[in-house]
This record gives sequence, C-alpha cells and structure tokens, in this order.
Amino acid sequence: MKTPTLDGVVQDYLAHLGVERGLSVNTLRAYRRDLARYVAYLAGRGRTTPADVTEADVEEFVLALRTGSDGGAALSASSAARAVVAVRGWHRFCALEGLVGADPASTVRPPAQTRRLPKAISTDEVERLLEAAGVGDGPGPLRDRAILELLYSTGARISEVVGLDVDDLDLTPGRAAVRLLGKGGKERVVPVGSFAVDAVEAYLVRARPVLAAAGRGTPAVFLNTRGARLSRQSAWAVLRAAAERARLPGAAHISPHTLRHSFATHLLAGGADVRVVQELLGHASVTTTQIYTLVTPNTLREVYAASHPRALG
Repeated sequence: MKTPTLDGVVQDYLAHLGVERGLSVNTLRAYRRDLARYVAYLAGRGRTTPADVTEADVEEFVLALRTGSDGGAALSASSAARAVVAVRGWHRFCALEGLVGADPASTVRPPAQTRRLPKAISTDEVERLLEAAGVGDGPGPLRDRAILELLYSTGARISEVVGLDVDDLDLTPGRAAVRLLGKGGKERVVPVGSFAVDAVEAYLVRARPVLAAAGRGTPAVFLNTRGARLSRQSAWAVLRAAAERARLPGAAHISPHTLRHSFATHLLAGGADVRVVQELLGHASVTTTQIYTLVTPNTLREVYAASHPRALG
C-alpha cells in the first residue's frame, strides 16, 4: 500500500469537503490556503506523512499562526481560529480514514478571540448610502441601487446576491421574496421590502436588458457591462463608491457585511425575535446571531421592562 503524503491527504480532504460536505468555493479556498501553510510548516519539521505529526507540532503551529514564527504572516485571532478549524478537521479526517492511530489535534484549541461587536451604520446613514448608489445616468446606477437595496432589505451575503438568478426572485406585491443559496449549499427564502422591490424592478425593466445585450445570455440577475454575471469584487466596489459618494464616516472600511450587520441590528432594535433574525441571516446556530443583541442593550432592557410580569416593582 502506498504511503499517504501530506499533500495527497490534503487534496483528498478538500475533495471530501467540496463533494460530501458541500462547502462553498470561498470556504474551500480559505481551507486550501490554511492547509498549504500547515503542510509547509510540517515539512520544515521533517514530517512527511500524517502519522508523523505529534500534538506538539499542532500546538506550535497554532502559536506560529499568531506570531508568524513559521515565516508566514501573523494572523488575527479570528483568522487563526479558522486555520485551526481546518487543521483539526484534516486530522479528524485522517483518523476516520484509518491513516493514523490517534488524532494529535483532538485536544488543541483555537486561540481565544476577543468578542467584537459587529459594525453597523445608522438608518440615516443607510438612507444616504442607498441614495448615493443611484446617482448618474445609464444602467449602472439602477443596478447599483438595486444591489444595495437588496443587500439591506434581506441581510444577504454579497456572494448570495451576485449568485442570484432571475428565477430566484418573486416580486409579487405583498409577498415578495428571494431564494438565497447560503453556506454549505443551504437554501432559504427571505422576504423583500417594498423599497428593494421597486429598485429591483426598475433595474430589471430599464437596465438589465441593456447590459444583457452585450452578453451571450445568462440567468444571472446582476450583470456587468459585458453582459456576464457581476463578480463579488465588482459588487464590493459598488458599495465602496457609494459610501465615499455619501461621505459616510469610515467609508473606506464599509463592506457588504456592514449592510448585513446593519440589517440584523436594526431588526433587533425594532423588537424582532433573535431566532427570526437567525433564520433570515441563515445562521446555523442562534449563538452566532446573539452577538447582535449586544448592539442594542437599551432596546432589550426596554422590551424586558415592558414585557416581563415581574420586571417592575
């Protein structure tokens, strides 16, 4: 039987994640990058097969991720934690495949992360951002306004919005919704507000046909000037340009996730149940969603005081 190499088993693991676990292209790319760094680190320590790796190797790699002592970039706690998840998953895969007798990473924990509040902008700033996206002539401003309206209306990830096909939209008045394909290939249906419906309809009627004429036909909702599906990078640039045009504070740091954070924060501030917000965001666990509740402590206290039968003396 051929001795399994580190690189070979990494490729098998990535194929497993893509085919059997349905991880997204972006997640697989991050895992591939993290594991390539890990394999290079192990090779520098003279490890050539999964069975050669010890618990000390894994623990020292975790330290190297934060300090850069392996020659790579020093990562933030969150990025290092993601890399550790990839490494632990790979070692677990090796154990399940019978390539090692024991899992050297089973007790290794990611570096502790500082719990940060998600960045959100106010409703007034959202209004300014959306207005700024629709400035100018031609199909571009109509498309840009529709993208940002949809991001804020649904709390969708940027990859979910640029991945939309026309058949994913239902703009029926009173029950408008969009079908989003989230992480792990999981679908969810999210309501779309009237402002976003108006913006998307204006784009579909007046702008998309113009953009589509330059291409060869695609079901994608949002198109670039060549008539092909708009990329994540281009959609990101749309948001950044609008933020700068609106002169928002910290415009250079506003990202598509800012609108997602704002969507969740504003819903909770309006009294939405955290589990409803969880479903809308497509979070696998409500724990992930609960971090947004830290943003609105005053609102939560008010709801508690008004709702709990023994809140007031």
